[in-house]
Amino acid sequence: MSGAEKAPAARAPRVRDAPAPPPEDTAAAVLLDADGLVTGWTSGARRLLGHRAEEVLGRAAHDLIAAPDTEEGPRPGHRHWKLGHRQIRSGRRTVRVRHRDGHALELTVRVSRLTGRSGRTGWLVAVADDRAAVERLALLSEAGTRIGTTLDVMRTAQELADFAVPRLADYASVDLVEAVLLGGEPLSRVGLDAGRVPAFRRAGVASVHEGIPEALWTCGAPVFVPPNSPFVRVLTLGRPYIEPVMDASTWGALDPQRGRLIADNGIHTVMIVPIQARGMTLGIGVLVRTDNPAPFEQDDLLLAEELVGRAALSLDNANRYTRERSTALALQRNLLPGALAGSDAVEIGCRYCPADLDHGVGGDWYDVIELPGDRLALVVGDVVGHGINAAATMGRLRTALRTLADMDLPPAELLTRLDHTVNRLAPHDREGTAAAMGATCVYAVYDPAGRRLEVARAGHPPPLLVSPAGRASFPEVPAGVPIGLGLPVFESAEFRIPDGTLIALCTDGLVESRAEDIDTGLGRLAALLSRPGASLDELASGAVAAMCRQARSDDATLLLARGRTARGRTDRPPPSR
Repeated sequence: MSGAEKAPAARAPRVRDAPAPPPEDTAAAVLLDADGLVTGWTSGARRLLGHRAEEVLGRAAHDLIAAPDTEEGPRPGHRHWKLGHRQIRSGRRTVRVRHRDGHALELTVRVSRLTGRSGRTGWLVAVADDRAAVERLALLSEAGTRIGTTLDVMRTAQELADFAVPRLADYASVDLVEAVLLGGEPLSRVGLDAGRVPAFRRAGVASVHEGIPEALWTCGAPVFVPPNSPFVRVLTLGRPYIEPVMDASTWGALDPQRGRLIADNGIHTVMIVPIQARGMTLGIGVLVRTDNPAPFEQDDLLLAEELVGRAALSLDNANRYTRERSTALALQRNLLPGALAGSDAVEIGCRYCPADLDHGVGGDWYDVIELPGDRLALVVGDVVGHGINAAATMGRLRTALRTLADMDLPPAELLTRLDHTVNRLAPHDREGTAAAMGATCVYAVYDPAGRRLEVARAGHPPPLLVSPAGRASFPEVPAGVPIGLGLPVFESAEFRIPDGTLIALCTDGLVESRAEDIDTGLGRLAALLSRPGASLDELASGAVAAMCRQARSDDATLLLARGRTARGRTDRPPPSR
């Protein structure tokens, strides 16, 4: 190098004036301008924090980076990076960064000041050591696919225990408030009540050891919670508890049985985490180590909190589903009639098969109503939809129909008035528009003395008649339209049937499924009921067992009526209305 030539002066790294990612796109790094706005976002940052570049470019960095746990004052010789009211020095430090799904990651970052071609300054924020954070994020991502696969509280609790072992602990248990397991409301505050702790039951347990020797209780069993133990402290304060090095004698003073278990199994470290959702306490998760000699640390507790927090959302959803379904079942069953009584002239049989547990409660209903002249009204209906709303609508329809039946109206006129009644009772929105309350229904009046059957249906499967000789047929009855549509076009059909004829009414949940259409199902039902001499109980039980062999998405109802053979009975005209 000649004397005239001089080495170029060292320059500070330059920041591009236009938004662009740093050249190393695989690192988790963020580029900021002088005002702290994001101008660059690498694919590594996307993998770590979940945000796409288009979601963060132009946003303020302090929307993504939370305040550090401690703020130190400026030091001489250190530059500071100002984010709104926050300042961060050049160099390395630990910050809490918000992931896209809401949880926080604690990362060590390196902050470097950059200078652009025009003299403008900016900042490069790169993750200095992100391996542990990435592993933790991957673990939580996997937990999202393995925990909460169903709406069953016990299964979700077991999935949480299974996932924690051996990834985080050698043994894990999940104990839930007893009310949660029964579909009840979680506790807003858990603590001592007159010296007693609320009842808990074991909902999930897992261990690296065969036979789970660390467990005092099996799933479903009540769990003893010592009054002055860390468990109560966690439940009362709603904060987790960590004991890096356990003392078996201290635990033995609280509960001798637990103390012996800790000593016998080499349990040396423990974390207790409250399971909370919507500000309510669902239970507690306990994690311990036996074979793994490393004590639990604060990083482990942070991971356990995030893991339990995700599982708590699934447990809460499962609990709310269980509570709503239990309420709907209770409402539906209380609204349905109990034992159905026929008469001296007519015998009655009925079976109701609830929907599969993976689906909601349906709106099936059935009824047998005594009419003047020893006649009987036979009713089967099905409200559109599932759950509490369907059950409540079913109750209103059944009450309205019974009231109209007392007026002894012909079937077609009764369905017409029922349609008008449903539209008047339907809830209205702010604009006065009535909400749809669709339902199907078949209404039949049987006169055993005159051996006459009059039927009208509203979008419902047709009735099935089986002669005393076992010949099955579906009489022609106009289909009509469902109740609640405001199109009351119903027609009745009247038939003369011999003594001993079986009358069968059912809902579409019995004869229709994913595997077969309704016509095929009706044909199978006809074959199952064509058994002369069989009792109605035998026919109903056998038909429902055969038709409901596969899981169904709707309730299934079957109502049977058969005139008793009467000696010396004479025909008489139907009573005048």
